[in-house]
Amino acid sequence: MMKDCLQFLIKPAKKLKIRLKESHKRVRLEKKELLVENQLFIMELARELNKICQRSNILSHIWTSEDIWPASVCCDFIMEWAAVLDKRMQYEKPGKKDWKGHLVCMPEARGEYDMGPHKRVIMDWTWAIKSRPQPPVWPGEPVLMMLDDLEFQWKRGCLPNLLPAMELVMLAMLNADSPVKVWMSLCLCFFSTVWNWICDAAEDVTLDSYSANPDLLISSDEKRMRCGLERRDLPQCQRRFDGWWCAVGKKGFTSGRHYWEVEVGKQDWRLGVTKASAVRQGFRSLNTDTGHLTLRLERGTDLKALTVPSTPLPQSLVPKKVGVYLDYEQGQLSFYDAEKRSHLYTYNQKFSEELYPVFGTTEVVKELVIRPVAVRQPCLCPGLFCKS
Repeated sequence: MMKDCLQFLIKPAKKLKIRLKESHKRVRLEKKELLVENQLFIMELARELNKICQRSNILSHIWTSEDIWPASVCCDFIMEWAAVLDKRMQYEKPGKKDWKGHLVCMPEARGEYDMGPHKRVIMDWTWAIKSRPQPPVWPGEPVLMMLDDLEFQWKRGCLPNLLPAMELVMLAMLNADSPVKVWMSLCLCFFSTVWNWICDAAEDVTLDSYSANPDLLISSDEKRMRCGLERRDLPQCQRRFDGWWCAVGKKGFTSGRHYWEVEVGKQDWRLGVTKASAVRQGFRSLNTDTGHLTLRLERGTDLKALTVPSTPLPQSLVPKKVGVYLDYEQGQLSFYDAEKRSHLYTYNQKFSEELYPVFGTTEVVKELVIRPVAVRQPCLCPGLFCKS
């Protein structure tokens, strides 16, 4: 009897429950549809940027759906860059409509997934770039080198997505009219993801005293060396340098990734790797023809890669601490300013024999110091570029 009396309440409750489920499902589908639209927007943006910046094809992985970003990453990217671009456009054109207040109020008024105004700011910016009579000035090889590193990491699975590459291209285009400013900013900082990935390959390198030129003084911990005032009387052997003031590391490499850092002097040094078969006796040029891949500083200002012929580098790049990165399988030997976290030079060769770290100096007072692994601090900055 009681059940019959409550029947008029049970049926409406069931219908209400069904309607609530359908409503929740509809909301989820609407949100999913909007998030897919965000991904499609980013894909189209990557396509447009790829047309503008034709010297790198890294963004093609995004617009061909090879690289799919999570929903939250898509939303954050669109909102953050819309704010950056809006601020830039307000600075360049003060009379332009103030989108900033509109961008702030829209999420509150129409829900957190209303991305239309944010997308419109980004679209206006890309249209403005494409409508210029001349294409933007590409800021230089350091950008391309960073993009190559990012693409390589992504293909190896070391990067979850190509968000840093997209941000680097947008930053380069945003500052295309100020190439000096961009150049300095890119040289003074290196992507935290790239730098941390390089530091993960840190190697504990020590000097092989039996390979050192008799004029060199090697410390007891085999981490420091400098030129002495008198030549030591040491037995001659094939592994010892008897002409150039050099020494190699104890351990050679035939595979894998390896990274080490060196504090160098102000006047004269050389760093890099030497092949196991390379001749170490006499004063033959230590260049790529003789099996040595090195970076050399002479007279405090003459920085160069010892290719054939040699490749001079700008005096402004002369570092105090040098990072040496070797990827044997990829045939890559790169040099970095370890303080500024910026790229100096890269050799690309196919390696087929054992490679030894090589160190050289003619300085009597200032020691050349191999830095311990423990003192190499990874970049912990959360932002787009490292500011430390």
